[in-house]
Amino acid sequence: MARHFDGKKLVIASHNQGKVREIGELLAPFGVETISAGELGLPEPVEDGSTFIANAEIKAHAAAMASGLPALSDDSGLEVAGLDGDPGIFSARWCGPDKDFTVGMRMINEKLGDTPERGANFTCALTLAWPDGHMESFEGRVFGTVTWPMRGTRGFGYDPIFIPDGFTRTFAEMDPADKHAMSHRADAFRQLIDACFRA
Repeated sequence: MARHFDGKKLVIASHNQGKVREIGELLAPFGVETISAGELGLPEPVEDGSTFIANAEIKAHAAAMASGLPALSDDSGLEVAGLDGDPGIFSARWCGPDKDFTVGMRMINEKLGDTPERGANFTCALTLAWPDGHMESFEGRVFGTVTWPMRGTRGFGYDPIFIPDGFTRTFAEMDPADKHAMSHRADAFRQLIDACFRA
């Protein structure tokens, strides 16, 4: 049985404002006040896990310990079949020290070259951690294909090159509400909400 979250304030263990905004919107219906690790001035821990869940747990645990509040972390990335699953857990690192996702998207396109294998999936791991060390983790995915050139100005990260299965628009071309309804983050959030937020 998963632990129920009954607090009113939750730290989002991220310095990525796009991610913080998206998570805040998904939690808004539950009356939870969110504050980011960046706003609290918390340091970013070293993410040296070998899976998305391991890295999510590192971040959530560190933020909960440092803030004394429950913390929610998200570790997500794009896994491209034609690149043997890369960039995967290294999705942000492919974008260089400035985390410029245009750099990462160009690298994916260059490495894929003319290969017809354009299948890909976004994976999102969510971990909810409490200051006493307890953690609950969930993982969601959405499948699609990589496209080039980049399309759209909405969303963030690799959204401009990812077309989910059954659609013709990239995540960056979609209305945010449409993306929220089907994304990897939405999949993981449904599991989190069902387990930890519903009475």
